[in-house]
Amino acid sequence: MAVKRGLGRGLEALFGGAEQEYENATSSYKGGLVEDGDKSQAVEISVEKIIPNVNQPRKNFDEVAMSELINSVRVHGVISPIVLVKSGDDFMIIAGERRWRASKAAGLKTVPAIVRDYDNKQIKEISLVENLQREDLNPIEVANSIKQLMDDYKYTQEQVAERVGKSRSAVANTLRLLTLSKPVIDLIAVGKLSEGHARTLVVVKDDNAQLKFAHDSLNDRIAVRDLEKKVKAYLNPKTAGAPVVVQSAELKDLVGRMQKVFATKVGALGNDNKGRIFIDYYNRDDLNRLAEMIETLEALKKEKEKDV
Repeated sequence: MAVKRGLGRGLEALFGGAEQEYENATSSYKGGLVEDGDKSQAVEISVEKIIPNVNQPRKNFDEVAMSELINSVRVHGVISPIVLVKSGDDFMIIAGERRWRASKAAGLKTVPAIVRDYDNKQIKEISLVENLQREDLNPIEVANSIKQLMDDYKYTQEQVAERVGKSRSAVANTLRLLTLSKPVIDLIAVGKLSEGHARTLVVVKDDNAQLKFAHDSLNDRIAVRDLEKKVKAYLNPKTAGAPVVVQSAELKDLVGRMQKVFATKVGALGNDNKGRIFIDYYNRDDLNRLAEMIETLEALKKEKEKDV
């Protein structure tokens, strides 16, 4: 089975130095005073000349957080410049749409900005990566952004993980949310269903059962651990009333280590003397990674046999 290798460009190469310029501009921008001729510093751009990026992953802006940002902008102004690219007679936002929206709402006429020269591919990719590195996207927005990066640029989960500074398993778990039914996805998107509860429901394939579990869990009325037990009983009704098998700390530790190594869900049935260990995979990337590990182990075994 072929396994894709190589991770491509990192975030620093992707931004082409924009991060350093951003830091320079942030530290040198003082009350709108910008020295002429220094392109690394922020310049004041009219808020009316700025347009949002149509590929902005964030579709929902939290009203409370926006209200707080607007009040901050009224008092302190915009501390960190936004990043723009020229678009006809206007400037399109690459990073900083929340600051721009807050500036307009606060009545500012201009905002400090860094104007960069990116092509369309760079604009799209940088916008996605920049937003994925933020903490205020809801889980579905994050999942859709990751999927878009993979679809548009043929990235593997490892490549996306490298670019956004997350683990591969975190990327995989987030993507699995998109396999849920639309009503459940909508509950996650508006913040009624937590990501932890949603991940538990991924294994429930019946849409009606999935939605019922989701409604039972709204606003954390059922703890994630309790929901896991309910889902397990639903999936394995014959074993729901069976006696509980107590597993040793050593077996639990082994399962936990395997889960970290394989970067996917690992479970065990039974005890130290007899049982079954199972490894889940959710897509081709998971299967490719497991196949690569088996190939490595086979190679090590052959080398060991040669030495005997």
